[in-house]
Amino acid sequence: MRALRLAACALAGLVQAASMAWPWGGQPLWWLQLLSLAALAALLDAERQHGGSWRRTALSAWLFATAWLCSTFWWLFISMNTYGGLSAPLAALAVFFLGGGLATYYGVAGGLWGWLAPRLRPGGRVLLFAALWTLAELVRGSLFTGFPWGAGGYAHVDGPLAGYAPWVGVYGIGATAAAIAACVGLWPAQRQARALPVVAAVLLVLPLALGALHRDGGDAASTGRLQVALLQGNIPQDEKFVPGAGIETALRWYGDQLLRSRAALVVTPETALPLLPRQLPEGYLAAIAARYAQGSQAAIVGVPMEDGPGRYANSVLGFGPGLAAQPYRYDKHHLVPFGEFIPFGFRWFTDMMNIPLADFGRGGLPQRSFDWQGQRIAPDICYEDLFGDEIGAGFRDAANAPTILLNVSNIAWFGDTVAIDQHRAISRMRALEFQRPMLRATNTGATVVIDHRGRVTHELPRLTRGVLEAEVEGRTGITPFAWWVSRFGLAPLWLLSVAVLAFSVWRARTRR
Repeated sequence: MRALRLAACALAGLVQAASMAWPWGGQPLWWLQLLSLAALAALLDAERQHGGSWRRTALSAWLFATAWLCSTFWWLFISMNTYGGLSAPLAALAVFFLGGGLATYYGVAGGLWGWLAPRLRPGGRVLLFAALWTLAELVRGSLFTGFPWGAGGYAHVDGPLAGYAPWVGVYGIGATAAAIAACVGLWPAQRQARALPVVAAVLLVLPLALGALHRDGGDAASTGRLQVALLQGNIPQDEKFVPGAGIETALRWYGDQLLRSRAALVVTPETALPLLPRQLPEGYLAAIAARYAQGSQAAIVGVPMEDGPGRYANSVLGFGPGLAAQPYRYDKHHLVPFGEFIPFGFRWFTDMMNIPLADFGRGGLPQRSFDWQGQRIAPDICYEDLFGDEIGAGFRDAANAPTILLNVSNIAWFGDTVAIDQHRAISRMRALEFQRPMLRATNTGATVVIDHRGRVTHELPRLTRGVLEAEVEGRTGITPFAWWVSRFGLAPLWLLSVAVLAFSVWRARTRR
């Protein structure tokens, strides 16, 4: 039975991964995330009831999380093996060690639950489960710069819990989902726990009312419409930095589109121009700057920048009237470990791969928006839109808060995989949290326009070369989430979760 329970934990973790982006369609499935998490709660409780120690519940939670996380970002194997040149066995081990290492946080959470739960009432077990799950998610999203890809809340971008997004953000949604799952998973085995289904139902229905209450972002108003052209070059990653192949294709195609587009705002993906400015053909950037120096058009272009010997930045430049001499510039703040900076002590690992420009400098936080035609456009680059608290830093001053969010990405590193679908859901969650439209210009997909309610209104087919022309409506107003996260970061969620844990410890001690 013990072996069967462990196998069931791993299976539930695989189901959790599938809920983030269903492999046969790419859509997030909120009910599947609840089901898998309820299964984890039930399995941990079964371990407790069969006399299992906290070590056994820790192992069960670790197996669940390892299966979930490795199956969520398995596509890192492609970037390391196919494009980085790392051997297949080492790339597979790297994915496993990353997933297993991050799963340690959930293993600790499972161990604490197994230690404290036997001395708590059913309601206390539910609260403890939700608090520990949230703490594990928060630690994963912050420790060692954080890697929160695939956080449980993203599965709910289309579900009823999405109504919580403008109030408590993705981690608050994850905490609520954990509480609902615990109510469902713990209820069958608990006596005197008749209230648990009622609590689960209330938590599931409440965000419908909250979402309706904040449907237009409170005091939100339209800031007008903007015609945009989002470029998707579909440059294969194995050709992107190759002279005579991807470099020439990118310079020719993006340059042509930038020079002839008639949209009010033209946007390229991350590092669309795959050379440093000094390496570009003579007059290349100057021609773009001159093209947009007058008139009613502007452009945002992804290009790596150099600020001195060995000092690089993953940047976007903004061109428009009055910006010919000094373009707008945004430098990526939150860098990808091993892809854009090398963590201390891991130079040996990155030396085993062939990844160009693997060590970037870090931009500031917050950085000013790109102001154009009455809109304040806040760029972020690829992985950065995982960090809603950092995007939220730009919302503290309501008068200068962004009216449109913009993400530029290159997911070609990960092939034609669910990484594209997962990233689309992440961007949709940011739109819901801040009640702002989100533009996404990517190399291979998903190039989309998302409205302020998190709905995809326009999208290019993935892995095609094309231009997405659309109209986007900017928005004002500050959501409750934007208000508190811009002032306190994620501290309120940390404090609330730690308070529940501390109360559970105190309660357990008094009931010995």
